Amino acid sequence: MPFKQPYIEKYATEDRGLADHELQQALEESLDGQAGSLSRVLLIPPDFTRMHSGAGKLTAMYYDLLKHHSTVDILPALGTHEAMSEAEYRAFFGPDVPYSSMIRHNWRTDVVKIGEVPGDFIRDISEGLMHDPIDVEINKHLLDPSYDLIISIGQVVPHEVVGMANYSKNIFVGCGGNRMINSSHMLGAFYGMDRIMGRDHSPVRQVFDYAETHFLQDLPVMYVLTVTTAAGGDVAIHGLFAGRDRKLFEAGVRLSQEKNLNFMDQPLKKVVVYLDEREFKSTWLGNKAIYRTRLAMAQDGELLVLAPGVRKFGEDDDNDRLIRKYGYVGRKRVIELIADNKDLQDNLSVAAHLIHGSSDEQFGITYAVAQLTRKEIEQVNFKYCPLDEAIKHYNPDHLKDGFNTMPDGEEIFYISNPALGLWADRSRF
Repeated sequence: MPFKQPYIEKYATEDRGLADHELQQALEESLDGQAGSLSRVLLIPPDFTRMHSGAGKLTAMYYDLLKHHSTVDILPALGTHEAMSEAEYRAFFGPDVPYSSMIRHNWRTDVVKIGEVPGDFIRDISEGLMHDPIDVEINKHLLDPSYDLIISIGQVVPHEVVGMANYSKNIFVGCGGNRMINSSHMLGAFYGMDRIMGRDHSPVRQVFDYAETHFLQDLPVMYVLTVTTAAGGDVAIHGLFAGRDRKLFEAGVRLSQEKNLNFMDQPLKKVVVYLDEREFKSTWLGNKAIYRTRLAMAQDGELLVLAPGVRKFGEDDDNDRLIRKYGYVGRKRVIELIADNKDLQDNLSVAAHLIHGSSDEQFGITYAVAQLTRKEIEQVNFKYCPLDEAIKHYNPDHLKDGFNTMPDGEEIFYISNPALGLWADRSRF
C-alpha cells in the first residue's frame, strides 16, 4: 500500500524554538500511523556542513521511530562535499544511529539519468543566458523499489545557487550527478547571485521544480524541512514542514525570510565573519562569508574572514586544483575563462564557485588562516592575514553578533555563522 503523504506546518511559539517533544510529535504525525507497514526506509539528511540545520536531531528521531519495524539506511546529501568521517557522523546524528547504516554518495559514479530538462525551457528561464538541456541524474539508491519511503530532510535558508534551499535541491544536487550540479551552479552564477539569494522562484529552482514534477512523482519521497537560527551556537528550530506538496516549501521560505534575512539601513564598511572549524574546512564552504554578505558590503569596504579550520580550497582534489589554477577573479573574467579552457567547461560548478567567491572588485576580502600560506591565499586573489594576529584584535569570544566598537574606536559588524542567514542593504534587496 503506497505511503499516504501528510501535510504538516508546525511553528514555534517561543524564540527558543520547537521543544524536543514537539518535534517528536510532528515526526510521528508525519508517519501518520504507517510506520508499522514500512519494511525499508531511506533517510536523506544533509551532511555535517549543515550542522546547524537541526537535521541531525531529526534523523536520529526518525531512526528511533522506525528501527523496530524497518531497515533504515542513511544517505547524506553530500553533493560535491567529502564524505563525513565517523566522528562527524556521530557528532551530527548522535550515538544511537549506526555508522554502518550510512551510504556514501559519489556524484561522479553513483548516479543514474532519469530524465532531461529541455533546452528550450532552460533558454526561457535563463533569459537566453543558457540553452543546453540538463540531464537529471540522481543516486541509484533512490530508484531501489524495495524502499517504501524516502525521507528527505533539509533546511530552508538563503542560498547562492537556487535562492532558497532546500526541498528538491536535497535530491537533485545533494544526491545528484555531475551534469545537474555543474549546470545548475552555472545557471545561478550566470543569472546573478544578487538576483537570486533569499528568493523562491529563481531559474535554478524552476529547473528543480520541472525535474520534480516530471521525473520524481513515482518515487515515495517525503520532504521534511526546517527553518533555524543559532544564537550562541544553540540551534533553535522555528518551523518544521513535512509532506510532498510544494506549498510546504513555500511556507518554509516565508518563515526563513522572516528569520534568516538581516537587513541593514546602510552599507557595512567593515565586516568580520567567523568560520567554525568543525564546519568549514575549505573555501568552497567558507566562502559563504563572502556571498552571504555581499549585498550588505559598502563599495571599497573590507571583509575579514576568521578561518581556523580552512586548510584547502576545493572539497576534492580536482576542484582544489582548478581553484588554485584560476583563482577567484569575478564573474566577467570567469565567463571569459570558460570560453577558452576545457577544464572549466567540464567543471562548471567550479567555474560558478569562482564567481561566488569573488566580490567582483566591489570590496576587499582577507582570509585569516593558520593552515594555508600567504602564497596560497594570494594566489587565489584573496588578501592574507595570519590567524593569530587577527584573533588578537578581533577575538570571537569578545564579540557579539551585529555592531561592535573595538577598543581603538573602530566599528565592525560581526557574524558568528554565515551559513544561517543573508545580510543585505535594504535598498539593494
